Amino acid sequence: MLKKHLILIGILISLALFGVSVSLYPGGSMFDKNSVGFLWTQNFISNLFGEKAFNGAPNPSRYWGMAAMFFLSAALAVFFINYAKRIPHRGSSNVIKYLGAGGMIATFLIATPLHDIMATVASTLFLVCLFYITVFIYKTRLHVFKVLCSLCMLIFYYTLYIYGSGDVSTLPIWQKINFGGMILLVLGLEYFTKPEDFGSVGK
Repeated sequence: MLKKHLILIGILISLALFGVSVSLYPGGSMFDKNSVGFLWTQNFISNLFGEKAFNGAPNPSRYWGMAAMFFLSAALAVFFINYAKRIPHRGSSNVIKYLGAGGMIATFLIATPLHDIMATVASTLFLVCLFYITVFIYKTRLHVFKVLCSLCMLIFYYTLYIYGSGDVSTLPIWQKINFGGMILLVLGLEYFTKPEDFGSVGK
């Protein structure tokens, strides 16, 4: 039972730890250094990982946030490794397996001083894996997941577009939408698709 629900358990632990981290964040954001606490419309998740908060106070949320990232990254790494086994093309399966697991290592390192470069690496690898999964989803009759995978990719790309445009006023909100969509998609793929949906493995 534990093995069957390992991904869900890891994500739930991560969300609980994020909840603690958010509750402990002293305050301040790039938009308002004097704001109090963690504001969902102004603070980025990465604000939880700094030694000091944006308002200059010591940041007690840091280690809770890093622990949350560890459990999230571990859960998603297990997802990619396991889900790769459902993909009928061996080369594509290996891409999802190895790039997915590698991307989750980069995802955890986002919580370290390597944040900027690791965020780029993690985003790139996640999008590559999601693209491969989406291609094979489109070969099935899983029409709902065709829409969900496409929507998740569009949100991810739009979030990156906002970041690149320099107008980041709405980026904290889109970051949370992207984060939530990613988690819901992973859980949906894990529980509501099966190997038979993709045909014979190993072709």
